[in-house]
Amino acid sequence: MSHDGVGLRAVMRSVAFLTAGALAVPALAACSAEDEAGQPVAGQDIAPAARDQVADGGTLRWAVDAVPETLNTFQADADAATSRIAGAVLPSMYRLDRNGRPQINPDYLESAKIVETEPKQVVLYKLNQQAVWSDGREIGAADFAAQWRALSGKDTAYWTARNAGYDRIEKIERGKNNLEVRVTFSRSYADWKSLFSPLYPKDVMGTPDTFNDGARRKLKVTAGPFALKDVDRKAGEVHLIRNPRWWGHPTKLSEIDLIAVARDKRAAALADDKLDLAEIDPSEAEQITLAARDQGSTALQGPGAEITPAKALRSWAVAHGSDEDAASEEAGARKKLRKTMAKFVDQQSGLRRFVVRKSLEPAYTQLALNGSEGPLADERVRRAVARALDRQELAQVVLKPLGLPSVPVGSHLALSGQQAYADNSGALGGQNTKEAQALLTDAGWVPGGPVKEQKKTENAAGSQGKKADSDGSGDDGTYIVGEDDKPSDADREKKDPKDHSERHHRKPSGEYADEQAGKHLDGKRYARQGGAPGAYAPKGTAAPAGAAAATLAKDGKPLTLRFVLPSGPGSESLQAVADRISQMLQRIGIHTEISKVSDASYFKDHIASGQYDLALYSWPASAFPATDARPIFAKPVPAADGSLSVEQNYTRVGTDQIDQLFDQAIATLDEDEERSLVRKADARIWAAAGSIPLYQRPQLTAARTNLANTGAFGFQTPIYEDMGYLKPSAKPSAGASQN
Repeated sequence: MSHDGVGLRAVMRSVAFLTAGALAVPALAACSAEDEAGQPVAGQDIAPAARDQVADGGTLRWAVDAVPETLNTFQADADAATSRIAGAVLPSMYRLDRNGRPQINPDYLESAKIVETEPKQVVLYKLNQQAVWSDGREIGAADFAAQWRALSGKDTAYWTARNAGYDRIEKIERGKNNLEVRVTFSRSYADWKSLFSPLYPKDVMGTPDTFNDGARRKLKVTAGPFALKDVDRKAGEVHLIRNPRWWGHPTKLSEIDLIAVARDKRAAALADDKLDLAEIDPSEAEQITLAARDQGSTALQGPGAEITPAKALRSWAVAHGSDEDAASEEAGARKKLRKTMAKFVDQQSGLRRFVVRKSLEPAYTQLALNGSEGPLADERVRRAVARALDRQELAQVVLKPLGLPSVPVGSHLALSGQQAYADNSGALGGQNTKEAQALLTDAGWVPGGPVKEQKKTENAAGSQGKKADSDGSGDDGTYIVGEDDKPSDADREKKDPKDHSERHHRKPSGEYADEQAGKHLDGKRYARQGGAPGAYAPKGTAAPAGAAAATLAKDGKPLTLRFVLPSGPGSESLQAVADRISQMLQRIGIHTEISKVSDASYFKDHIASGQYDLALYSWPASAFPATDARPIFAKPVPAADGSLSVEQNYTRVGTDQIDQLFDQAIATLDEDEERSLVRKADARIWAAAGSIPLYQRPQLTAARTNLANTGAFGFQTPIYEDMGYLKPSAKPSAGASQN
């Protein structure tokens, strides 16, 4: 799983944990009756078209990160591709609308409602009478019951990753006829609409063997608009074809091929006519935009674009000069550049067949603060970090260059437009440097305190923050953001080929705060004031408001936090955000030690195991936060073996009050009360300052210009049967882009 995904569900190793402690939360009053959810910050961008405007037939080649290890979404190694396949070939009782709210799926349900609350909650499902499995059998109570038994958690022979909600079911029965299913709960369950989506046939759920192994590689029986043809792991492809027994609107496409293509290879695959649809990173989005916009000047944008006439003349002179060695070397370089330029021009020509569709994902990026040990175990320090952040500025770093709304996320549990959303950030407070500094002082971190010499192994960059090697990092990818980070002239000339700001044609600018020499008195080294940290500011960025604060120290140790980041393709925007955060923290006297690690080890070896102080990663926003978000924010508890069970709470910060609010929310059948309790829980999470939501993730999709009803879906569940290619005379409906 990448650094932007949900992460691992495994039991974590033992770590020390200190509770967040008491905190007055002014925003915990009951929510008003007025709906605070608002509208999504950005609409979907799918080139909508009426079905009669879409041609029948055709194959959609859709990029995925990898061929899924399992086709069973309820297993631990299921991924986004697993969910995409399930959405096309299996029933879902509910699907999400544009606001991220669950709606009945009429292809499977005529109705579903609570028919009894006393003595127990009973939900009655009335199924679409045409709904059948691909083997001709009716979808019915036997399928519901088999899925409940498999996911209830009572039979440990089933290797399930989750059973939330299913563990509250007491029994499932046939209703008055085969089209009715009665589900009786042993305990009230507010998020009952989350269940049975997707629904697997009893052939899969009926026994541990079929659940554990049978559905990993194939699905013999399906009931969606598409059916699974085969999974070709050698070729890295999954083939979906029309389901001949589908009773809903016929699929416009005859086939969907899911093709495994790495993120950094997708632009080339699109240009080479190997893909029709692919989620892409900002750099590839810019490349496609330039290809469409600058058709007559492609060569001016690619390799060699920085070569001036003077440089070109000098190169020609050297290549044709009397120095044979220099001429041979220069001629080789010129030949290589010509090949590179020709390849770039060809690629840009191929990319003109595509357009970038953009929205915001139903997921947000957060700054995680590990509260298990070190300075961040103190709630006051965590709150100081949070109060130092200008979240609006951080959102702009990522979203403004893409033309997307730069709106900070105000909730851990929902996004704007979803029913549970409300901006509860006031429970912690906004950016305030003086308040942040006061919190640090109260926690005992003071400027100018004596600092003990650090061992060389503790700081590969040196005790004064000097760079260990030419790229600003030590052998492990670590560098200190702080005192001596003013770059040399040579450093200023270096360019990182993955630098996101470079790909937007920005040049380094901005100022670095003046260094102040450290003073040595009585043989002691005292913490000294440092320069503004991190990378160069993009052109047009205002200089930092004020010089960096003096380094803070306590008990002979400087206040330095280890900031862990992934280093793989697509991580440039996280690096830019981390650099800006480091600058903000430097202003209140907190230094950051940035460690770049491989994507493969980021979650497993650092986030999940607690080997970090600060980190950036994303969580998806669920339509059912009382169920899905509880493991993320639950208070860690000691396990039977003496370790600490953190579930998915990788910050190790939680409180009893938060757990109680989740428990109350999941048990009420009053939707308004559930929403109010979820919002109260969110305010408590803000107050504990273990996780600071920053911005909603951008969603960028490259699509063929004639593809309709697909692209950047935002919150909405894709409607697979409506996807297809426009007829030659057709055009997308008005409002194709709703950003």
